[in-house]
This record gives sequence, structure tokens and C-alpha cells, in this order.
Amino acid sequence: MAIKTYKPYTPSRRFMTTLDTSDITSKASVRGLLIKLPRSAGRNNNGRITSRHKEAGAKKLYRIIDFKRNKYGIVGKVTAIEYDPYRNCKIALITYADGDKRYIIQPTGLGVGDEIQAAEAGLDIKPANAMKMKNIPVGTLIHNIEMHPGHGGQLARSAGTYAQLMGKEGKYVILRVPSGEMRQVLGECMATIGSVGNEDFSNMVIGKAGRNRHRGIRPQTRGSAMNPIDHPHGGGEGKTNSGRHPVTPWGMPTKGFKTRKKKASDKLIISKRKK
Repeated sequence: MAIKTYKPYTPSRRFMTTLDTSDITSKASVRGLLIKLPRSAGRNNNGRITSRHKEAGAKKLYRIIDFKRNKYGIVGKVTAIEYDPYRNCKIALITYADGDKRYIIQPTGLGVGDEIQAAEAGLDIKPANAMKMKNIPVGTLIHNIEMHPGHGGQLARSAGTYAQLMGKEGKYVILRVPSGEMRQVLGECMATIGSVGNEDFSNMVIGKAGRNRHRGIRPQTRGSAMNPIDHPHGGGEGKTNSGRHPVTPWGMPTKGFKTRKKKASDKLIISKRKK
């Protein structure tokens, strides 16, 4: 996947880059796999903004993706590579031998004409084949990983990401997930072989505000430019330092402050000690 640059015939074009789309072979082709999702622009059921800096953005249709990969024992053929406006990776249209059509996340190396399959065990270790993790060899790169059997893939679905199967302990497998964390997941969970494609997405330069507006992202205002009632960093005469460590608008420390909650079991132990 290549990064495209442009001649700077306008100031915004000077640094803007896009991704090469030569690998996309068709537009959305299966009407039954497209649905219209309601867009809330960051508002809750009362109409109040609960997630800031969001708007509707450009019109788009959601592609129904097969995250469960539960069509066992039937060979599927890649008939198209398509763009998906709801995610940063490409998707592949799979036509199965029984005529069924489904979208999957396109892994690196998967192209039109390739054959893929899903099963509990016994498949070749090649991109887009899916198996239960207890039957995948240690050291294999995987993506679209279930956290609970039958719930569908939840881990490593973003462009260029993958997890590595590091070992097996009883009914669990040990994964190194994209964050670098080591995690235990049940071996009965499904995973897809390979890493997610479109690796260069993170290297793309937006270049101008309008592209983010199309993506549904509104501008942000610096806290130091606000009044004290609106942000802890606000107020003061002229351009000043806030005089405190950086915080969110609600006073929660940022830039290195750990916000991950303790596990429920840890809380139980702490509460027993207090008693």
C-alpha cells in the first residue's frame, strides 16, 4: 500500500497525503449487506452532547462484517476488495460455495481469487483462514480475535494491527495484544490468521480541517483559551500557564495518569481488608 502525495497548488495540498486505492476492485456491491445507521453526533437519548467534538460527517452506509467466522467447512472465494467508510482497513467480499456472500476484514496478502475457509482445526496457516486458537500454532500472528466464544472478534481489528499467540496454558492461550499487554483468552475462541491490511493508514497526513469534518470530527478549543468556568486551565490575563498539571475539563489528570480501574477481584480483597 503506497502513500500518494500531491503538487502544492493550494496551501492545504502541500502536506496532504492519501492512500493508494489501486487495490480496491469494486464499489459496494451487495445491497443486503449495507444498512443505514442513525447518527447521533455525540448526543444521548435526551439530545444532550455526551461525547464532544463529534458531528454527523459525510453520508455513509454501514457494511455488515462477519466477525464471528462461523461458516465452518465451506470454501469461500474473494470476489472483491472494497472500501469501508466505517473503518480504517479495507474489507473483502467472500462468495462461498453455497452462494452465501459475506464481508470480512482484509488481512495483508489477501487478494481477489484467493480461497479461504473457517473450521475448528486442521486448516493451513495462511491469511484469512480462521480457527479456534487452541489449534493455532504458537508464534502465529492473528487478528479479529474473540474474547468470549461465539461473541465475534473484538481484538486486533484496526489497520495494520495483529496479536501474537505466545503460548498455551490448559484451556487458555496467552496473547500479546497490540498494546503490548499479555492476555489470557480461552482457547475455544476463534481468531483469523495474519495481520490486518492497510498498514500505511497511520502514516497518512490529513492536511486540512475539511477532511476531518467529513469524518465527523469537529474542532477542539484549547482549555487555556477558555474562561475558568469552562475549563480548569482557563482564565488569567493574556496567554498564561494554567499553574497546575494538565487536566481534563472535569479535573481528571492527564498525560501519564493511569485511569485503568482495578479488577473486581482486587476490589473485593481491599473491601475485606477494610472490614
